[in-house]
Order: sequence, then C-alpha cells, then structure tokens
Amino acid sequence: MNDTRTRHEPIIQVQRVTAAYQGSVVIDDISFEVYRGEVFVILGGSGSGKSTLMKHMIGLYQPVGGRILIQDEDIVTAERERRTTILKSIGIMYQMGALFGSLTLLENVRLPLEEYTDLPLDTMNLISRMKLKLVGLEAFLDYLPSEISGGMQKRAAIARAMALDPQILFLDEPSAGLDPITSAELDQLILGLVRNLAMTFVVVTHELPSIYAIADRVIMLDKRVKKIVATGRPQELRDHSTDPWVRQFFNREVSVP
Repeated sequence: MNDTRTRHEPIIQVQRVTAAYQGSVVIDDISFEVYRGEVFVILGGSGSGKSTLMKHMIGLYQPVGGRILIQDEDIVTAERERRTTILKSIGIMYQMGALFGSLTLLENVRLPLEEYTDLPLDTMNLISRMKLKLVGLEAFLDYLPSEISGGMQKRAAIARAMALDPQILFLDEPSAGLDPITSAELDQLILGLVRNLAMTFVVVTHELPSIYAIADRVIMLDKRVKKIVATGRPQELRDHSTDPWVRQFFNREVSVP
C-alpha cells in the first residue's frame, strides 16, 4: 500500500442506507465514506450483503432508504440523464470478468467507448490498446477470452472498466478462482494503478492475502445484525479488535461450540 496518498477527501458517501432483497432487509441503516485515492474493501461472511451493497453503490439497485453520493451527487435521486453521467465516472469489473466470448480483447475493451462516445473507430481502437497495455495485455489484442488464462481475463476486464477513464473502479471478487501467484500479480496491478493513475478502488472480497496486500481500509458486514461491525485497517482489526467474531475472521480461526 502507498500510505502517502491524500486522505479524508470523500469521493463516495453512503448515508444511512437500508437495502432489501425480495422484501427482506439485508443491510440496515449503514453509513461510511470512501476517500479519494484509496483502496477500500468491503468484506464479510457469506450472505452478509457485500455484493448487494456494491450493486447499490453502482446504481443497479435502489436502496429502501438513505443516500449514495458519488462526488457529492446523489445517484438515488438524480434524474435519469444526470444519473447516467454520474455513473460514467465509475468502472466495474464483475466477479468472473464478464467478457463477451465472441469478441476479441480489443473489441471487449472498445464496447464502452462505442456505447457512450462518438469517437472515430481509429481513436477508440487506440484508447483500447492503451488500456490493454496498462494491464500488460498489449500482445493479446486479437485473442478471444477463451484463448487466455483466468488471470488475464480479469486483467482484460479491468482494462474494459477503465475504457472511459473513470475515477473510481469497483471490483467484485477480483481474486476468485485464481491461484495464489496470479492473485498476487493482480494485487500488484491494482496497487500500480492507484499509484500511477491516482484511482480509487472499491473491492468486494473475502481473500485475506489480498486484503492485507491492497486495502487501505475495510468495512466488515455482519449478517446477524445487518450492519457494519468493524472499520479500519485490516492489520489493526486483526490484532486489536475487541469483537471476537472480527478477530476470528481475520485470523481464520474456527469457532469452538
């Protein structure tokens, strides 16, 4: 982690958000801020609402109550056209990459540019090549997703998420399905993008090695109370939390009946 980055300038504000799924409350009245230029990790046990929270933060779901501000603009109440503009300032990498199998890596990365810009094709291709170069895939422009490894697919998905030059990247379980070495390489890619491009990352994961490697701060959700039960640096929560369940999570301890 790079501890010299600017702190305490909120780029995302989640204010008293309550989220429900099929009529059942999953997250109850939670608030937190994500600071500009940090790697912010959302974690918790299975069913704690990690992915649900992220889907609310990227505008896929509407909260039952509360506000979600991205760069001081409320995506919950914004008019449709304005909301689309706000959401163009973020990029998203879904859990398994979600690349289109019939398209090359270059064509996959070009899709957001085709959707949201009127740039000439040559310009879109140039931008797409630049994004793939940023993630180390400049030699694989014409490959299909099935022709590259799982780790390379995740890198390509990050390149696509950066196509519109967002200030914020959301990553859903980026290390899922990767071996430890490939996962560590992806961690280093994330840290490099933060350092070189001053990007903000919001990451949903439960992979402890990655959390310790990349996270500036974490919040931990607990499905039993439907709230945030811990906030802070992961190493501090591991070593100093007074909550037995939080310590158990970070130390990978099995509870004793």
